[in-house]
Amino acid sequence: MNSGDTAFIMICAALVFIMTPGLAFFYGGLVRRKNVCNTMMACVAIMGISVFMWILFGYSLAFGSDHGGFIGSLEYVCLNGIGMDEIGPYSDTIPHYVFILFQMMFAMITPALITGSVVGRMRFKALFFFIVLWSVVVYYPMAHMVWGQGGFLAEIGSVDFAGGNVVHISSGVSALTLALLLGRRRGFEHTSYRVHNIPFVVLGAALLWFGWYGFNAGSALAANGLAAHAFITTSVSAATALLSWMLIDVIMTGKPTLVGASTGLVVGLVAITPGAGYVPVWSSFIIGALVSPICYFGVKLLKGKLKIDDSLDAFGCHGIGGIWGGIATGLFAQSSINGAARWDGLVFGDTKLFVAQLLSILITIGVAVVGTLICAGIVRIFTPLRVDAKDEQIGLDMSQHGESAYPSFNGWD
Repeated sequence: MNSGDTAFIMICAALVFIMTPGLAFFYGGLVRRKNVCNTMMACVAIMGISVFMWILFGYSLAFGSDHGGFIGSLEYVCLNGIGMDEIGPYSDTIPHYVFILFQMMFAMITPALITGSVVGRMRFKALFFFIVLWSVVVYYPMAHMVWGQGGFLAEIGSVDFAGGNVVHISSGVSALTLALLLGRRRGFEHTSYRVHNIPFVVLGAALLWFGWYGFNAGSALAANGLAAHAFITTSVSAATALLSWMLIDVIMTGKPTLVGASTGLVVGLVAITPGAGYVPVWSSFIIGALVSPICYFGVKLLKGKLKIDDSLDAFGCHGIGGIWGGIATGLFAQSSINGAARWDGLVFGDTKLFVAQLLSILITIGVAVVGTLICAGIVRIFTPLRVDAKDEQIGLDMSQHGESAYPSFNGWD
């Protein structure tokens, strides 16, 4: 056991935790004034239920003894049999408890990402129970398949340093599926949805970038050179994507926007996540530069041409950005940087990793779609997924929670 590694990963776990409140501010700032409490409450509720479930049985299902490469066991229910000084199976320099805590924060932020797609129209009770089921049906199996011992996607040779498949593609695809199930907000094609609080958006984006250093650098599971490498690639991709989105704004509208810059840095973080500890620093410039136009025009296609109401572009940013990140890892990864990659990427002349990455992305998409349909179908048995027209009109803050973010303000969104 190494005290430096232990302290580092515990700090990283705290950094990853702050991402969920950061996401609450990011999403909360983007929505209309009448829905800000509901939007932020979704993230806050997940902060509670994710910890409860993770310690009770979630960690065991994700990282317990392998069953068929797809799910763990129930041997660690309530962390049964794990001592506080015991070394875990996933690192020999930190306590098992520290690894559990670090991964718990991933299980918190991932389902919170989904909530951005259903803003303004999903019943809170339905969303709450959907997230409970989704964590069991989609997240825990995905975490096991990618990071668990004997996991199927790890066995075929695909790599995911900090959650491209597990976090971003799974949540983004699920968000898109759920948005399609719910249908568009009433008046979607005729209403201009303006951002109600840009400072909230910037605060949230800043907290996400801050926390993402724990997300990516901490995934080295040690305070070492690989963690520093991931820290640098994360910084470069986020910064380059920010600048790239600003450039697109100038080309398309003539002016750079604060919301656009904030969105750009987030998609840059998304794109580098699967490859942060595998790709060379120079490639992170390319990954960040390309993810902004890919996501920008992807969102334009989804909302403009296909008329899909992914309210806050959860799929447009996390799904599309995560898919590009997984592909980019297959292009640029080097086993000399991280021996967990069995092969080099496609640009270095080897096709095996690239094929494995594509296969893992397709499997993740399939699990997310099917899992979301199952979870939504079960929830529908007990409660409608969507609020009625009157509740949607007055806003979900009052209809679902009986409170207002700005009780003394009567201005326009």
